[in-house]
Amino acid sequence: MAQFIINKNVQANGDYEVHNLSAGCNYMPLPQNQIDLGEHSSCSGAVAAAKKQWPNDRINGCYYCCRACHTT
Repeated sequence: MAQFIINKNVQANGDYEVHNLSAGCNYMPLPQNQIDLGEHSSCSGAVAAAKKQWPNDRINGCYYCCRACHTT
């Protein structure tokens, strides 16, 4: 299981990005801008959890550490 967070700051394209803390991403937001999503077996579970918590926001996986969940 990997640990996931979401960046609480919106990206320029309007997405909130999910990151895999366990992957050592170079584009990880600063700790004060991270919201814990817990442990998930894949980025799909983390993105689904974020969408459930914030249904009106655009949630996307980071291109670098959650590429399987990166859509825009």
